[in-house]
Parts: sequence; structure tokens; C-alpha cells
Amino acid sequence: MQKLQTLDYVVFFIYFIIVAAYGYWIYKRKQTKEASSTDFFLAEGSLTWWAIGASLIASNISAEQFIGASGNGFSMGLAIATYEWMAAATLIVVAVFFMPIYLKNHIFTMPQFLTKRYNNTVSTIMAVFWLLLYIVVNLTSILYLGALAVSTISGLDFTLCMIGLAVFAIVITVGGMKVIGYTDVIQVFFLVLGGLATTYLAVNLVSNQFGQDGVGTGLSLMLEKVPDHFHMIFPKGHPHYMSLPGLSVLIGGMWIINLNYWGCNQYITQRALGADLKTAREGLLFAAFLKLLMPIIVILPGIAAYTLYQQGLFQQEMLKNGELNQDNAYPVLLNLLPTGLKGLSFAALTAAVVASLAGKANSISTIFTLDIYKKFFNTNADERNQVLIGRVAVVVSMVIAIVISPYMGIDKKGGFQFIQEMTGLVSPGVFAAFALGFFWKRTNSAAALFAIVGGFLLAFGMQELYPNIPFIDRMGIVFLICVAVMVVISLISPSEKGLEIDSSMFRTSRTFMTGAVIIVAVLTLLYAYFW
Repeated sequence: MQKLQTLDYVVFFIYFIIVAAYGYWIYKRKQTKEASSTDFFLAEGSLTWWAIGASLIASNISAEQFIGASGNGFSMGLAIATYEWMAAATLIVVAVFFMPIYLKNHIFTMPQFLTKRYNNTVSTIMAVFWLLLYIVVNLTSILYLGALAVSTISGLDFTLCMIGLAVFAIVITVGGMKVIGYTDVIQVFFLVLGGLATTYLAVNLVSNQFGQDGVGTGLSLMLEKVPDHFHMIFPKGHPHYMSLPGLSVLIGGMWIINLNYWGCNQYITQRALGADLKTAREGLLFAAFLKLLMPIIVILPGIAAYTLYQQGLFQQEMLKNGELNQDNAYPVLLNLLPTGLKGLSFAALTAAVVASLAGKANSISTIFTLDIYKKFFNTNADERNQVLIGRVAVVVSMVIAIVISPYMGIDKKGGFQFIQEMTGLVSPGVFAAFALGFFWKRTNSAAALFAIVGGFLLAFGMQELYPNIPFIDRMGIVFLICVAVMVVISLISPSEKGLEIDSSMFRTSRTFMTGAVIIVAVLTLLYAYFW
């Protein structure tokens, strides 16, 4: 396998210059007025529907998908695509029901929602939870997996790659959400173009291995040679049932994972909270369509790598410390690409990592500045001071992530699963607090506090006591317990602190509904065919 050649570096350098120059141009355009905290954190009123949709995907698709999900594609096959395809359905739900509630009630951060709906105690505890989760789980995983891939492909030192990715992300992040949002459009362009190029050549390699040619032939051969890797629903007793337990991916805990991630997550909702409802909904719908495409880019290459591995290829390259390491699948494939295209795919991977790091860092900055610093340390902080603190928070969080990421055990079970299981400790209780807070006026602060803190303790306890229950099912059980206890607590002392809601908020345009119906129809066909 050859490392990056001169042409690859030229292609990558072009990508870097385009993103940096466009980001700088956007930044200078908005400097005509004094820095505004709302503009820095939310890009209020500045992002179009296509910028919102692209930014959502650029921030969501990162090293954990390119490396982690591709690795899961290698080990378990297409079934891992349920995270991507169910997200498309979830984005429609969020657009119809969650987004109008946020915008109608002028919610700009998730802790702000908890303050308005419950009280400062609930909000502050959740703000701390989110900061810890974003830094200790998400930033560390993205940096670690991204540096692993970049180091494997380029041959550069692992630590140097980690620092380089962090610095690139910081440069974009300090420009604020507007810079992130619009540079994400370019990042998604490189991500999709380079990702599709990798998939095309990976599947074609399968054809070549059997003395044939063409992507269609390669796909047919994959379906023929590894049919076990093309099932979406695992029956009980399947080797990977613990990771994806049967119908739970359709009607169980997978909904909690996705609704919490796409609807109650500062990192994601922040992109749409600065827009009007029509623009926000169209952006989320655009993101849903892009989500349908993602398994082709991040999972199919892993299945192709597995097919080739079964034919005796990559026997040494897939090893780490003498053991098979699924997360090596994507970097190994990239090293087989021809010069030039390898640079394009390298740029796509870097785009995914940097965009995700920038989005996550901006959310950390937003929560820390507006919900911790301004609330407890400097209540009179002016706009300029808030922006300054936000930028400092970006740098500090990135440094912490660089220092601790090698010690988090990210490589032990695969990066993608690591993030899902760690996030799953928090998701059930948080989503219970949000869901009942949205739609049941009686829900009180004590109930929300139980869901957030008690839900985390329940999830952690079940993980230790019942490790044989799939973590997705554990999430569903914890969620139901949280809801039941919340109902009891709230009936004892009902709250009247409901949000402003009326049925007209949930009406959508004909264009949106047409798009939503198409997405649901495509998902139905995909699950029916690959059941």
C-alpha cells in the first residue's frame, strides 16, 4: 500500500484553501457590525435551508461514521445503517413537532428550554451533563478516530494528526455559527464526492477480485458472497443481536437514541434555532434526504472490505496488536485508491472530522457561555465579552479532548458503538424530561430532575447489573421507568408552567409533506427488501 503522493496533497491543499478562504470571507462579511453573541452562537436569521441541512449532516457525519460505522459494516453488515435510515424518519418528527415548540417559545439553547419549562437547578445540572458528554465522549472520539484514520493514510505521527485536526477545527469555530454553517456546505460537498468515490472504487475492487468489472457486478457479488451482511433485522441468537436487538431498531430504543440526538441536542438543534420555522423545517427535510444516502458512503465500503477480506486480502492490514480491528477497514481501503482520488477521499474524511469537531466545539462554547458563565460568573457580561469567553471555551475544550482521548478505551469495541453506548447512559432520562415537558403541562421540576439524574443512575446500574440485556433495550426500559415515575411525581404536585402550544403550530406546507411521504416510502422499501 502506498501513502499519500504529491497529487494527493495538492488535492487536499485545494480543499483546505477553499474552506479556509470561504470561511474567512464569511467572517469578514459579518464584521461590518460589532460582534453579537446571538450571531456568534446561532447565526440568527443567516442560514438558508440548504445551509442548515448541509450543516446538520456535516456535523453529524464524522470519524465515528467513516471509521466506526464502516468498521461495523465490516463486522455486522448493512444492519448498522439503521442509525442513518431511522434518523431520516426522526428528522421529520423533529421538524413537525419539536421545532415549532422551540421557535414559538424563543428557545436558543437546550438548558434555556429546561430553565423556561422547569427551573435553574434542572437546567444547570443538564448543562454540566452535556458539557461532560460533549467533551469526554464526543470530542475525544471524533479526534481519536479522525487522527487514527489520517495517521494510517498519511503515515504522519498520530499525536500530530490529532493536534492538526483540532487546530483546523478551532480556526473555523472561532468565526461563529455563520462561518461553520456556510463552510459546512463545502465540507458536505467534499464529504459526499470523496465518499462516493471511495465506495465506487471499493465495490469495483470486489468485481476485480473475481475477474470482472463494474460497480453493479461488484454489488451483486457482495450480495452473493456475503448475504449475511445484507440483513437489517437480527433475530435473537444472532452474533450481533446485543448491538442491534431485532425489532427494537424499528419500534423500540432506537427511537429514543434518535429523538434525543436530533431533537434535544444543542449540537444539532442549534443549526435551526436561528431560523424561521419554514426555513428550519426545509433544512431538516434536506438533511433527512441526505441521511438516506449516507449508508452508501459510510457502510457499503466496510461490507466491500469484508468481502475482500474473506477472499484473503488485507489479512495483515486489518490487524492491530495481533488482533482483527474492524476500525481499520476504511483507512485500508483509502490506501488502495489511485493517486489523486486518494487525496479527494482524504479531504472528504478530513472535512467530516473537522466539521463535526467545529459544530461540537461551538455547542460546548454556547452552553458554557450562556448557561454557565453568564448565569453564575458574570451576569452583566456584554456581547463582546460573551463572544470572547465562547472562543476561549472552544480552545480549552479541544485541549482537554486531545489530552484525555488516548485513555478513553475508544478502540476497544469500535468507535461508533463506544459513542452510542456512552450517550445511551444519558439519553433515556433526558428525552423523558423533554418529551413530557413538551406535551404535558403538569410535568413538574422534581419529575424532570428525577428523569435526568435518576435516569442516568438507572442506566448505569442496569449496565452493570444486566449486561446481557442489549443496550438499546436497556434504554427503552429506563425511558419507560422514567416516564412512569415522572407521571406519579407530577400528579402529586402538578405544575402549571407549560409552554405555549397550539395545534396550528404543527401544520406543515404541502412541499414539506410531499418530501416527508417520499422519505417514508423509500425507508419502507429499504427495510422490506433488506429485512
